[in-house]
Amino acid sequence: MLTTFSLLISATAAMISCHAAMCAGAPPASSTQYWITQPVDHFGGAGGATWQQQYLVNATFYRPGGPIYVSTPGESPVSARYIDNSHFTLLAQRTSGLLVTLEHRYFGVSNPMPDLSGASLRFLTIENALADFAAFIRAAKRTPSSVFPIPVVANAQVIFGGGSYSGNIAAWMRARYPDLVLGSWASSAIVYGRLQNYQFDQSFGRHLAQVGCAQRVSQAVSDVDAILLSNNSTQLASMQAKFGIPALSASDSAGLLAALITTYSMAPVTTAGDYVESRVCSFFGNASTKATDAYAAAIRSTIQQAGLTQQALVQIGDSSLGIDNYELGQVNRVWYYMSCTWFGNWQIAPPRWTQLKSYRSQLVNMAYFQTNCRKKFGSRIPVPVDVEAYNRKWFNSLRGVSNVFYTGGALDIWRDTTIATSYGNILQPGRGSSIVLIEGATHAQDLGADSPGDLASVRRARSLGDALVSRWLA
Repeated sequence: MLTTFSLLISATAAMISCHAAMCAGAPPASSTQYWITQPVDHFGGAGGATWQQQYLVNATFYRPGGPIYVSTPGESPVSARYIDNSHFTLLAQRTSGLLVTLEHRYFGVSNPMPDLSGASLRFLTIENALADFAAFIRAAKRTPSSVFPIPVVANAQVIFGGGSYSGNIAAWMRARYPDLVLGSWASSAIVYGRLQNYQFDQSFGRHLAQVGCAQRVSQAVSDVDAILLSNNSTQLASMQAKFGIPALSASDSAGLLAALITTYSMAPVTTAGDYVESRVCSFFGNASTKATDAYAAAIRSTIQQAGLTQQALVQIGDSSLGIDNYELGQVNRVWYYMSCTWFGNWQIAPPRWTQLKSYRSQLVNMAYFQTNCRKKFGSRIPVPVDVEAYNRKWFNSLRGVSNVFYTGGALDIWRDTTIATSYGNILQPGRGSSIVLIEGATHAQDLGADSPGDLASVRRARSLGDALVSRWLA
């Protein structure tokens, strides 16, 4: 499931359409849409059918001979903020570079198929996604006039950047297409698959512990779990009313509460403060307040701050939604397919045998997630997903790869799926590569636009990355 915070911050600016070859004069606004024709299947499985992939360009800083900075928002719709308001924007300014962000297939308006049925989603593979980006970069190098609105020197050097799943893409592009991508900046890249990702909440717990409320939150979750597991419909309805959530099943209520309590886990920590402290732990500070009351207050506040309607909460929490709905534009459905068929990473409560603190209900378990894989996408979906095969192919493909800058936040809720896990680095960097753990930072925080409130550790990480990029470009 995508976190609520990532859904809330995704925003798409108003756009106008333009074909690259038809735009002339001064660089168009970075919100201008461009399109490149891509095969539905780069490996011959769709009979030569094609589709249109959207991308945006910021040519403000480009000078002949400058590099091209390529990114993708991954599971989010493409937006000008990825090229106008990120650290890469500053890098482009410093190096006379051009910025491009391409929409990932099956997200936003970049859809190879007319719907999101299981049959249509069969072309959503890592190989096809990487081949899309490679095809664009190949065109940008060989025939730049076919994809850019201004004259660009052929065979420009390309740096690929991304955070979270997009960080995977960045690293894999350097590994798979070293002839096209000179180097990659992979921030909080979730490259290591875990079938049972109970470590997700353990990372959240470390963050809660740092700001002083881990024990109380865990106790509140345990107390509410007693209600969720009771099969008492009256108690369940009373709890739902108290927390301000809709009348879902016990398991879906559990899933919704888990999503809401972790909403701010990926918000950047700055010198001005920490959202996990101010919008979660602040409710648990009064020892005389019952833990469940504090939990309810925190959830109601999150709902209010995010402007979530009851309908929106149903869409987040109802795990049966989308089973028979194949309409385009369902971000969660596409991500669910990727989880079912690629890397798992099911965010479950820790199994009891681990004796770890839990920050979500025991109802949020493997059955809660896996039950819908075949219901949503068809009987051909393997259950469980073969995460070991995924890691053998895709995680191992990164071993020894040169020119990749891996970063990760010490407080990143996804930390134990990244290279820089809580128990150490799980991959040795290749030549010209580096791994940096950013103390006090959360998810992909180094890719944000430079700000006066940035932590010193974030500034240091960016400086190290900038220096590495400069060496690659030299």
